[in-house]
Amino acid sequence: MILQLITSFFAAAAFCILFNAPKRTLIQCGIAGMIGWVLYLELDERWDTIIATFAATVVVGVISQIFARSFKMPVIIFSVGGIIPLVPGGLAYDAMRKFVENDNNQGIQLAVQALLLSGAIAAGLVLSEVLGQMFRKKAGR
Repeated sequence: MILQLITSFFAAAAFCILFNAPKRTLIQCGIAGMIGWVLYLELDERWDTIIATFAATVVVGVISQIFARSFKMPVIIFSVGGIIPLVPGGLAYDAMRKFVENDNNQGIQLAVQALLLSGAIAAGLVLSEVLGQMFRKKAGR
């Protein structure tokens, strides 16, 4: 578990470097990615992978909102870095490989799962943004 914490932290922070995020935000980006990944791992044991991804993404989005307000930066800096560990890139690669190998049934199954996980990430980010706007409006900001 400790190795996964460290790896997800550095993966999120490294992608923020690729996206030219300010250097002073790299630690927060890493923390957002690390928290999202740990939550995903814990929830994936109990629930479906798609629900675990959705819930972890909502938490990453909320953390990104908090970091954005605290550090007076755009939310996208923290949310993009935070969701990187959750992106189903390996699954999409496996789906394409199955199609190339003419194993179309397995390729379709993997592609649909990758698409559902991507949709869960998008929906989680949208929900966290809506929740953030509701709380800001309720607080009178």
